[in-house]
Amino acid sequence: MTEVLIRSEGGSAVPLVLLTQDEVAAWVSQASPAARTTAALAEFKGQTDRLLCLPGPDGTLERVLVGAGGAAGPMALRSVPSRLPAGDYRLERAPEGADPATLALGWALGAYVFDRYKPSLRKPRPRLVVDDGLDLAAVRAIQHACALCRDMINTPAADMGARQIEAIAREVAERFGAAVEVTEGEALRSGYPAVHAVGRAAAADRQPRFVELTWGDPVAPRVALVGKGVVFDTGGLDIKSAAGMRIMKKDMGGAAHALALGRMVMAAGLPVRLSVLLPIAENAISGAALRPGDVLATRKGLTVEVGNTDAEGRLLLADALHRAAELEPELTIDFATLTGAARVALGPDLPPLFTDDDALADEIAAAGREVADPTWRLPLWSGYEPALEGDVADLRNDPADWAQAGAVTAALFLKRFAPTSGGWAHLDLMAWNPRARPGWPVGGEAMTIRAVFRALQRRYAATPTAAGV
Repeated sequence: MTEVLIRSEGGSAVPLVLLTQDEVAAWVSQASPAARTTAALAEFKGQTDRLLCLPGPDGTLERVLVGAGGAAGPMALRSVPSRLPAGDYRLERAPEGADPATLALGWALGAYVFDRYKPSLRKPRPRLVVDDGLDLAAVRAIQHACALCRDMINTPAADMGARQIEAIAREVAERFGAAVEVTEGEALRSGYPAVHAVGRAAAADRQPRFVELTWGDPVAPRVALVGKGVVFDTGGLDIKSAAGMRIMKKDMGGAAHALALGRMVMAAGLPVRLSVLLPIAENAISGAALRPGDVLATRKGLTVEVGNTDAEGRLLLADALHRAAELEPELTIDFATLTGAARVALGPDLPPLFTDDDALADEIAAAGREVADPTWRLPLWSGYEPALEGDVADLRNDPADWAQAGAVTAALFLKRFAPTSGGWAHLDLMAWNPRARPGWPVGGEAMTIRAVFRALQRRYAATPTAAGV
């Protein structure tokens, strides 16, 4: 990875001036006549994400003004690096109260480029020179985890199958001294029958598996992170349309998020007993594929009638959440690209959060506001539970049409398998930017994990840094 946050290397760096709308007039009044004229002609008023490059007498870039809008939020610099030429920059001025660590993290997230398949993108990038007092390792730990998440989601399914996710989990575990246990084959059929059923149609080299990573002091509070890992979703025999299948390489986004968050926790050394649980399968089509009307066993012992083979993610999570329950965690968080209904309700940028734990919901929401990583709570409305009742099995995976609220009923399905002791929250993610804008290119996106990490810090560490590490 090309590092875009650096310590001073003794060279010159172009100053960045971050200004709110209320601060522009005062700054401009003290600037050179040329800068005042340029700002006036450009109508620079500190508008959010507005950039103004000021040339020096010799025509080179002398200074960059960055608009912060009404206030400088944590991601105030995220849109900047993708619009600047390669070179070194330093933050000369920021509004009072703005935290250098969160601003640096925003720069790093905005500088992300997925260049694995496009050599023309492999070129020098703008770098931000940070002060010696900033905990660079802590900021980079979050940056690298988010980049890992986005890289995994962006990588095509041919190169990001079950084996590849297992390999990445092993690499992360080795780096931080964690243990990894993988269940596959006949052991998966008996131990995680729903995971096996979803993935059994895949090619021999893309067979399903269950990956469990364990780290930390055995006597510390247990935190379980669960991530849906559908490496490609055809929809199964209830096949998706071509348009619906186009970006289904991202359907393992939940696994990418759980693994990336686990990496943050381990890098920060939080005093927890961490379990990262990844049910991984390809929802493929073959003679062995799951059929509508099939009744599946689950690890918990509940049976599930398959009404729609394209509602497979909740089947993976059912086995994984029950495994989490067996570990008796103090806290369980699951991440999944689960329903289109969540996108209809809240759009691509705002993931819904489901939990019955009011305190946990407040913790995550407050943390999300602090680090500009939002969630929005939706209800686990018990009135829709009858829609899950199966005709010939305990449950059905396609709730009855009368309930309509697809994201809510999916969360209610998961609740039947989630731990009943300790807190549990479910996050239904898009994990994807559908529109390009500076700092947010089209493609994989890390959502909610910075918020959850900040919440974990607040809960388990006395003094988290402002960057969330």
